[in-house]
Amino acid sequence: MTAVNQARYKVGGMDCASCATKIDTAVRRMPGVEDVSVSVAAGTMTVSHNDSADLSAVEKRVSGLGYPLRQLSQRNRSAELVIPVADHADHHDHDHGSSHDHSHHEQDTAATEGLHGHDHGPMEGPWWKSAKGRLTIMAGLAFAVAYGLGHLFPAYETYIFTAAMLIGLVPIARRAIMAALAGTPFSIEMLMTIAAVGAVVIDASEEAAAVVFLFLVGELLEGVAAGKARDSIRSLSALVPKEALLEEGGQTRTVPAESLAIGSIILVRPGDRISADGVIMSGQSAVDQAPVTGESTPVAKGVDDVVFAGTINTDGALRVRVTAAAQDNTIARVVRLVEEAQEKKAPTERFIDRFSRYYTPGVVAVAALVAILPPLIAGGNWNEWIYKGLAILLIGCPCALVISTPAAIAASLSSGARRGLLIKGGAVLETLGKLTVVALDKTGTLTEGRPQVTDVIAFGHSADEVLRFAAALEIGSSHPLAKAILAKAEEDEVVIPQSSDGKALGGKGLTAEVEGQDVFFGSPKAAAERVSMSMAHSRRIAALNDEGKTVSVLIVGSVLAGAIAMRDEPRADAKAGLLALTEAGVKTVMLTGDNARTAVAIGQELGIEVRADLLPEDKSRIVGELKRDGFVVGKVGDGINDAPALAAADVGIAMGGGTDVALETADAAVLHGRVADIAAMIALSKKTMRNIHQNITIALGLKAVFLVTTVIGITGLWPAILADTGATVLVTINALRLLRK
Repeated sequence: MTAVNQARYKVGGMDCASCATKIDTAVRRMPGVEDVSVSVAAGTMTVSHNDSADLSAVEKRVSGLGYPLRQLSQRNRSAELVIPVADHADHHDHDHGSSHDHSHHEQDTAATEGLHGHDHGPMEGPWWKSAKGRLTIMAGLAFAVAYGLGHLFPAYETYIFTAAMLIGLVPIARRAIMAALAGTPFSIEMLMTIAAVGAVVIDASEEAAAVVFLFLVGELLEGVAAGKARDSIRSLSALVPKEALLEEGGQTRTVPAESLAIGSIILVRPGDRISADGVIMSGQSAVDQAPVTGESTPVAKGVDDVVFAGTINTDGALRVRVTAAAQDNTIARVVRLVEEAQEKKAPTERFIDRFSRYYTPGVVAVAALVAILPPLIAGGNWNEWIYKGLAILLIGCPCALVISTPAAIAASLSSGARRGLLIKGGAVLETLGKLTVVALDKTGTLTEGRPQVTDVIAFGHSADEVLRFAAALEIGSSHPLAKAILAKAEEDEVVIPQSSDGKALGGKGLTAEVEGQDVFFGSPKAAAERVSMSMAHSRRIAALNDEGKTVSVLIVGSVLAGAIAMRDEPRADAKAGLLALTEAGVKTVMLTGDNARTAVAIGQELGIEVRADLLPEDKSRIVGELKRDGFVVGKVGDGINDAPALAAADVGIAMGGGTDVALETADAAVLHGRVADIAAMIALSKKTMRNIHQNITIALGLKAVFLVTTVIGITGLWPAILADTGATVLVTINALRLLRK
């Protein structure tokens, strides 16, 4: 049966990849479950299931493993219905021990928490206040007390250390049994339990107690490290203020930001953070958008401009109309999409997962052979070789190896999101570094997406007069060219006169009376029908057209007054961004539906190959041709007209400032629309893959060294568990380096 439903949960206490593996294995075996995606970094689980699945049974199974659950949403794919079960505005709150009523299965968690003696809850607040921290402290104190009593009463030393060991081992053993019953017999808890019990059997109870304590310390460190990785992206949510100034009936009052409805009007004072996504109704200010876009310089904003929740209003009061509810604002969507992306495994991560399924049983087999064969074949001492076999069990724990990839990917996705680079999953992140050609749209990608006045040419009047009269005819128009002229007039502080009897001449231009004179502003062809145009003027206009500019001519009375040229200009960083791609060994090509003359002019200025006059299906076809030629293709566009090509490419990248399209359509999105950030994405991918390779080397290298030293008798149980814990911590710390800019 095809999976039609999807339930998403927040899962507490997943400190390492083995936790995720146990949950994945347990849930995947449940009736009606079609697929499971578990992310350690995000602390989430998504279950795809058919109608026969019993979600309450799934929840009990995971809770039984010791991981508290909170359902975030439930999706009916056939009906395209998403039901938010928990408040997404509060999705960064992981305090499962609080008084909030998260869901009915919190009761299940409470019932099982005593069983596990291990709080598997999220690392909130000081580590020593968590149940995990308390258990570690208890095990450490018990070991210290046992050490003292053992020297005072040496005859009872074995029993004293065994009792100290059991304080930490009992919850570990219970988790091992639960995991085995759920389908994961070779869990790290099982290996730990076998090693500790085996050490007691061969009269190494002191080492057994020490190993259990060190294991708990390692788990605690993993929890702290995992918490730091999650906090790096979740901290974005804290940027959105909890309160807003709501304007109603001419009065303002303070209300919770999460209560704001779409269409509400809020007042944002200078220095305040904006509490919701919206559109400016009145006021002007510079807005610091760094929290959302990574842009370090505040951006000037005025009426009709879009603002984002969490950004900072610097110097002027703004009235803003809310356009998105709290759970759907830009920051909330970025956090949600990054968390979902962390559930999508990269090819390398999937390979490591498959490898670990055989690796762990293989380690158990090797440990058994080391413990049994030398005494049987060569007459070795049983205690000595069993001891070595138990040490190999601990050395072989797969945690460091399994977490080597997801830790790096999670840190990289979080780091990218904080810089305005939204990458939807490990597979996309890995592919970005393999791109060999990037195809870019022109309008809105390489260019600003709106025309600007580039030239004001004086023929029979001064340039200021030409701009003044043209602006008089364009007042009130919403046409992009009109807006460009009015913006230029405002920039040059031109005083615009009143016009009357304005008329639009279809396909030709505009006429009106200004200061008692008849004025025409329109196409050169229509202007030539009204006045004679010299060859010099015609050549000047033709030259501007050849530069890809749109030229409109002004006639005042019967005099050819002048002309205004406009063009959608390249982004400020477009040339440098394309150069960065070229230097990275990536070929670039412009794919545009614009006319060839305009496209070639822009292409020559930027130094990029041009393919123009293309329909959306043409762009998709060209992407397909590039792939057949052996290129790994990235397609960059605005996410609307380029949708077919974005889908056809190996990686589709949307340019935009946090719009729905930029966040939802493609595989990745450049939130602040800088061309240079495409090269930054590729560089981040390559850096991440280097980090992953380093992590794998650390994990396997340490294990190999300690395997040899254990077999030849140099190291034992203590160094073995330190090797495992140390490798896991080193791998995590190395991955967290990616969080640095």
